[in-house]
Amino acid sequence: MADTADTRTPAEIEADIRRRREALAETLDEIGMRVHPKTIVGDAKAKVASHVDHTLGRAYVQVNRVVSDVRAQFVDEQGAPRLERVVPVALVAVGLVGLLALGARRRRG
Repeated sequence: MADTADTRTPAEIEADIRRRREALAETLDEIGMRVHPKTIVGDAKAKVASHVDHTLGRAYVQVNRVVSDVRAQFVDEQGAPRLERVVPVALVAVGLVGLLALGARRRRG
């Protein structure tokens, strides 16, 4: 059987106890900071802000892709407008504005 007798001096034992108390105090302080309401709220705010930033970033990329796709429909590779597509869309837009103006005029009068 192995000898389990402690061969440390009383001073070594006291120093070990002191180190363990200090380590325990640090651990308790850290736990206290982690569970403090301000820390919890701050962590939650940071997490929400990060999520919002990530979501907005993804939305920006998606919108940018859609705008680029739509632009590609109306502008050629050199940047010149594709009249065969621009003119019909412009005519439809003018027609819709005219109908809206006519409807507003009829409601008033």
